[in-house]
Amino acid sequence: MTSENEATRERLRRWRLVLGGEAAEALGQAEGRDGAMDAALAALYDAGPPDERPAGRSAGLGGSAPKVARWLGDIREYFPSTVVQVMQADAIERLDLTRLLLEPEMLAAVEPDVHLVGTLLSLNRVMPDTAREAARQVVRTVVDELERRIAQQTRAAVSGALNRAARISRPRHADIDWDRTIRANLKHYVPEHRTVIPERLVGYGRRSTAIQRDVVLCVDQSGSMAASVVFSGVFAAVLASMRSLRTSLVVFDTAVVDLTDQLADPVEVLFGTQLGGGTDINRAIAYSQQLITRPRDSIFVLISDLYEGGAREEMLRRVAEMTAAGVQVVALLALSDEGAPAFDHENAAALAALGVPAFACTPDAFPDLMAAAIERRDLRAFAERSADQGSGA
Repeated sequence: MTSENEATRERLRRWRLVLGGEAAEALGQAEGRDGAMDAALAALYDAGPPDERPAGRSAGLGGSAPKVARWLGDIREYFPSTVVQVMQADAIERLDLTRLLLEPEMLAAVEPDVHLVGTLLSLNRVMPDTAREAARQVVRTVVDELERRIAQQTRAAVSGALNRAARISRPRHADIDWDRTIRANLKHYVPEHRTVIPERLVGYGRRSTAIQRDVVLCVDQSGSMAASVVFSGVFAAVLASMRSLRTSLVVFDTAVVDLTDQLADPVEVLFGTQLGGGTDINRAIAYSQQLITRPRDSIFVLISDLYEGGAREEMLRRVAEMTAAGVQVVALLALSDEGAPAFDHENAAALAALGVPAFACTPDAFPDLMAAAIERRDLRAFAERSADQGSGA
């Protein structure tokens, strides 16, 4: 009976925090730590224009920097970091706190995450020098965490794919892949000798320090692609650290910027972007074509929601030219954890008709996608999986 009472009290406590002060008469006042949590939630979710606030509510942050700083500290104390990140994003959207992020003391109080980095990058052009160093520190924290998350998996997947792609059918004895050789020759099993007599050897080519693939990441930096820009910048830096790849990073809106020479430092890469503005995919592809000198050893990854503001037919013609020349073309509608993106369905269908399925990809799936592209495997499986989740064409 005691455990049932405790469970009932816990449910009522949670409902009280969800419903706010309006539930005080029925569920009682929130006190102590719960009272502080209730106040933090009310400051965000009970705020708004006076005619939209519930009766009796006067909560809100009021655009006051000291209030916001205290509130940011409170939510970090009372809620887990995943909840803090959601509340920060809601506060920026609901209470128009963007301008306060230009103040160093605000940046020191926030919980760094990908969405906050996207907001800071969108403010890059108007950010005062006094806030720039604090903003860089926020971006550095997020970048370091993302690298820890993705670097090892990316290098392992890409290296394995490059090794598998280098298999040859007449390997030296030391380079024979015995497992695959036996599997490939099971039909040649000789019962009386109880062994397989291989007619075809499978192995690896000699290891080489030469560049085996050229990779061009072409990233849409329009405002809706903020999270994709952040992940793309970090992935580009990781790929650029691999000597077997020649990696280029091109970002675009209506203009095109080549950030390849900054890939040694992904923070510099991200601050080299200019989130917002229009979209000219055709111009970006035209520039990227100049970087592709070995079509059959090249992978072109277009990361865009495909809302083309430039010459659509010219864009599609350029994609067709690349695929005909042997370039492995990949079209990602998003590279993020945000779920199904908005995208231009007509352009996605047109790319699919050219043999280039367009689909969204999570950061955790991107290493396997790159491995599949290196081995020139059919990418339709990725597209179908994405379509099942409502984000592909």
